[in-house]
Amino acid sequence: MTRGRPRSFDADRALEKALDVFWCQGYEGAALSDLTEAMGITRTSMYAAYGNKEQLFRKVLDRYGEGPAGYLPEAVRKPTARAVAEHLLRGAVLATTLPGRPAGCLSVQGALATGRPGEAAHKLLVEWRKRGEQRVRERFQAALDEGDLPPGTDPAALARYLFTVAYGVAVQAASGVPRDRLQETVEIALRAWPA
Repeated sequence: MTRGRPRSFDADRALEKALDVFWCQGYEGAALSDLTEAMGITRTSMYAAYGNKEQLFRKVLDRYGEGPAGYLPEAVRKPTARAVAEHLLRGAVLATTLPGRPAGCLSVQGALATGRPGEAAHKLLVEWRKRGEQRVRERFQAALDEGDLPPGTDPAALARYLFTVAYGVAVQAASGVPRDRLQETVEIALRAWPA
């Protein structure tokens, strides 16, 4: 069996660098030359390690979901619906204002202003966001069934509301609104929580 040369770069570190490029520039704005330069590898190495740009983006999105956006799976494990909402919104503020990382949210930034070449990435991000909202909706349905939410609460509408605020926070963060102001927004949003 013939083996290729071993990789001469740190694949995890390179993936983190690609994450930052996609996060800053969006899917379409991230040229292969930007990605390979940031990753410190050649195009050949990129294709060998990660596949094409779309496959690399999928890996980056998985990494983002485990890292900066890891607050979502943590949120749905909280003991009360209110705690889920609070963790989700506070997590959105922290993730979109991380020191040393791009401002805003990869799942929002990556899908803005995409044309035909970025259509697959746009669809991927839409589905990624829908899955997150569905997880929270299911958690709120369980909370409603357990009596943790008032009768008549619509779990889908409540989840949609939270994600609308969270993605609004991401857009504001990308526009330069500081963390403390975004936290004020979260406090106002939480005042609307069903009593």
